Amino acid sequence: MPTKIEKDQATGVDTTGHEWDGVRELNNPLPRWWLYVFYATVVFSIGYMVIFPSVPYGDGYLKGTADYSARVEVEKDLAEAKAAQGDILARVAESDLETIRGDQNLLAFSIAGGGAAFAENCAACHGTGATGGPGYPNLQDDDWLWGGDLNAIQTTIRHGIRWEQNEDTRYSEMPPFGDGILDRAQIAATTQYVLSLANLDHDAATAAAGQTVYAEQCAACHKADGSGDPTLGAPALNDAVWLYAGNADEIATQIARPRHGVMPAWDNRLSPVTIKMLTVYVHELGGGQ
Repeated sequence: MPTKIEKDQATGVDTTGHEWDGVRELNNPLPRWWLYVFYATVVFSIGYMVIFPSVPYGDGYLKGTADYSARVEVEKDLAEAKAAQGDILARVAESDLETIRGDQNLLAFSIAGGGAAFAENCAACHGTGATGGPGYPNLQDDDWLWGGDLNAIQTTIRHGIRWEQNEDTRYSEMPPFGDGILDRAQIAATTQYVLSLANLDHDAATAAAGQTVYAEQCAACHKADGSGDPTLGAPALNDAVWLYAGNADEIATQIARPRHGVMPAWDNRLSPVTIKMLTVYVHELGGGQ
């Protein structure tokens, strides 16, 4: 339908020719104040383009007459922040872990810095709240595969777990008892005994048979009472904290075909000061010894 521009009888203003359900659109001019604001923004934008970095072209951009760069400002701010932290970073560098933990200023600074390092480097595996998950240890509790004191945590962070590129890495490996060491009945019996150690539902008669197998095959690493051995990275079996298992089927699978986690060594990835702060942060999460 062709547009029909005509004068509105009530107002005397021309219409635009558009009509909806009998309602005609009037062609009123924009308010002058709106036009002035619009013109002002155009002038301002042109001035901004002349003074500050703006329009990109090719591999570059218009740099502006003010010679301003937000990147330079950020680098300047970072340099100032680093200089302001220089003294306390030097104190962290020259202090041992116990000294840091005993000094409230150093402790607060290390927890803040360690928390930032944890979020950037560790949270992907251990979770943002450090509660871990299947195959990734919870750092909030008091179960530690390799010990939870400051020095033990620092060693683990520095050298990693089963990280072959680091000659001092933490290393232990549970043998696959399903490969001819134990038969199915022995694995089932040992599973029931492990459940009994953790005070979980189990078959008492089968667990009694598994106790003998456990004493012969498992106690050397996990201890007779199932309390584990941090010097070997052998987990405690007498509590409800499990890395890979938690029920009879999972325990039997772990006995027969154990899984072994890997943690990278951070010795050559993070600075010594950052590792110290990260150590203190992990220790203070709640499970430190």
